Amino acid sequence: MSDTVERIKCLIIGSGPAGYTAAIYASRADLKPVMYTGMEPGGQLTTTTEVDNFPGYPEGIDGPTMMVQLQQQAERFGTEVRIGMVTAVEFSDEVGGIHKITVDNSTQLEAETVIISTGATAKYLGLPSEQRLRGGGVSACAVCDGFFYKGQDVAIVGGGDTAAEEATYLANICKKVTMLVRRDEMRASKAMQHRVTSTKNIDLRYNTEVDEVLGDMVVEGLRMKNNQTGEKETIDITGLFIAIGHKPNTDIFKDQITMDDTGYIKTEGKSTKTNKPGVFASGDVQDKEYRQAVTAAGTGCMAALDAERYLAEIGSVEEVTTSTYN
Repeated sequence: MSDTVERIKCLIIGSGPAGYTAAIYASRADLKPVMYTGMEPGGQLTTTTEVDNFPGYPEGIDGPTMMVQLQQQAERFGTEVRIGMVTAVEFSDEVGGIHKITVDNSTQLEAETVIISTGATAKYLGLPSEQRLRGGGVSACAVCDGFFYKGQDVAIVGGGDTAAEEATYLANICKKVTMLVRRDEMRASKAMQHRVTSTKNIDLRYNTEVDEVLGDMVVEGLRMKNNQTGEKETIDITGLFIAIGHKPNTDIFKDQITMDDTGYIKTEGKSTKTNKPGVFASGDVQDKEYRQAVTAAGTGCMAALDAERYLAEIGSVEEVTTSTYN
């Protein structure tokens, strides 16, 4: 490797709540972090119009503004934020080894530690009307956005455990929940199916798909189609929740980082350590259970602490006292 290749002490891949929180902590530990934002700077929250469940914002905040503020905070402590996409990695198997990174298929970098915060992408149906109304009543997170539809009629799409759980969550706060299941049965566990069928204000529709999301600026209704009979029906709703899964953004790490069968990165115990020394994972890329901004931020903090301790163990930095993180 040429002597001109840039060497980075702490490289952060991804720029959502996990990445920026890792950057704040790593900067305060004097790790001089460099962040590459990826193709969607700020992550999923940049498509969220209102964030009401993140601590510290009593009046709420819109997602894009929140991410700009997190970036500014990280930069205030010394993080270098770069626009670019990590396109290839070659992680070392050795403790103290150097990890090789390619950015935008051209720029070569070396890193002593890497924090992966590339997140996960919600799966959508792909309808133009659905995409147009994202942020206007179409959401992929009932726990995040369900509160805004309290006492209203909504619909949810999906038949797995997540869809069942989110349907019953919505049923507790909404007037009526219409649940669309594409097949003639749910994929959810028997316990979750029973929870759905025993909830009186959930209208469960089998063999039913979304034909069109109705509304100009916000969701005003839904046209459904029975995929067996072809019959269509229109209902009035104000919110549509898509619960057909998420895809972790981990393709470039395959065959190097240990993942589960759906592509989420496995971490050791309660830490953010991966199977590669000096490589850590935080946020939705390793969390398929909670997927909240606040939990992502928490694991971003953990990843920075794990990176600092790793560097101290290999003698790359002096060990930092706990007070540094206050």
